[in-house]
Amino acid sequence: MVEAAARQGIERLIARASGPLRGAVRAPGDKSISHRALILGGLAQGETRIEGLLEGQDVLHTAEAMRAFGAEVRRLEDGGWRVLGSGRLESPAAPVDCGNAGTGVRLLMGAAAGQDVEARFDGDASLRTRPMARVIAPLTQMGAVVRASEGGRLPLSLKGGRLTGIAYRLPVASAQVKSAVLLAGLGAAGETTVIEPEATRDHTERMLGAFGVRLRSDTDAAGARRLRLRGGQGLRGAHIAVPGDPSSAAFPLVAGLIVPGSEVRVEGVLLNPLRRGLFDTLREMGAELDISNLRDGGGEPVADLTARASRLKGVVVPPERAPSMIDEYPILAVVAAFAEGPTTMRGIGELRVKESDRIALMAEGLRACGVEVEEAPDGLIVQGRGRPPRGGASVRTAGDHRIAMAHLVLGLAAEAAVRVDQPGMIATSFPGFVALMRGLGADLGPD
Repeated sequence: MVEAAARQGIERLIARASGPLRGAVRAPGDKSISHRALILGGLAQGETRIEGLLEGQDVLHTAEAMRAFGAEVRRLEDGGWRVLGSGRLESPAAPVDCGNAGTGVRLLMGAAAGQDVEARFDGDASLRTRPMARVIAPLTQMGAVVRASEGGRLPLSLKGGRLTGIAYRLPVASAQVKSAVLLAGLGAAGETTVIEPEATRDHTERMLGAFGVRLRSDTDAAGARRLRLRGGQGLRGAHIAVPGDPSSAAFPLVAGLIVPGSEVRVEGVLLNPLRRGLFDTLREMGAELDISNLRDGGGEPVADLTARASRLKGVVVPPERAPSMIDEYPILAVVAAFAEGPTTMRGIGELRVKESDRIALMAEGLRACGVEVEEAPDGLIVQGRGRPPRGGASVRTAGDHRIAMAHLVLGLAAEAAVRVDQPGMIATSFPGFVALMRGLGADLGPD
């Protein structure tokens, strides 16, 4: 229905207080891993098979980008995907449109920098506002030539090849920047070292190993992690099974926690230690959140999660936990609105340069729903009252899928219905969101 909303011009979705939500569902494939599987498959020599790929708009833009770089990418009849690479990229004949995919464009820039290609990258209006300088800086230090629009933004052109490995210390905790440097380092002379003072999601390192690339990792005296990659290593096609996205699983699970009488199970969820920060926080808040059937799924830990309606309390979220749950703060802010007492979220200034200023938009939307919120430059304090908020608002999303889904979940347990605008954007990360939630019993649909 989300895709239908985009096609039919549906301007708003509405969520109303619902009866108990019940059932078992599977979250769509993890977006971070899906982007990486397509890009590394295109860089590799031979065939890569991908199961469980997220077929949201962001990932589909990356699939199209890899076609533009010369890889054969197609969806198979069984729902899997096949990527056939030649071991090198070709210069695209036209600008590479990355849509709204910040992860896609930054990783693609790194991959292209390490190859003897020229490419022009662009995206939608939202992506054009997002900072690319953090990626441009290390790539130009390695020898790539980048000409960006004002402020280091899209559209930009990049000429790769003839790179030299560098030692680069991440100025901000960013898996996207780390990954871009490592991908560029594949084609650089000598060794490329990435130093991360604060651990970030490690999907690129794990997946490079699956494609036959050797990485060395150690920790320096200050506790910073160092990743070392020798340039010139070839990639071999691999088989990748994409687990369920914890950022997407968060929405039905939180709905299960706040709608009275609910019990919701989400199966096959990625439980990487660097991605489970939200689940740890929910448990600290008193959530009945069971983790079962822990297993290995394509080199990543995977489990089934069951959420039951719970009495929740406010907490202080450690700032150092932010990298492990940076995309989940909008839905955490919704949980906080139902908890008893304040929930303090600091160290999340990165949210101001996501698809939108998520700190400002969450504060605005929650206040419109009757929630007391204090906004800080790098965080939020949400004052929960231990009861459902008033709701009854029409929330502005600025085209941000996570802002939309978070407020729709709030509307399922608020006193009055909640509406959100621009619902078609939800398909960038969670195609089928409305149908999945309705299957659990949510009163959710077009306004």
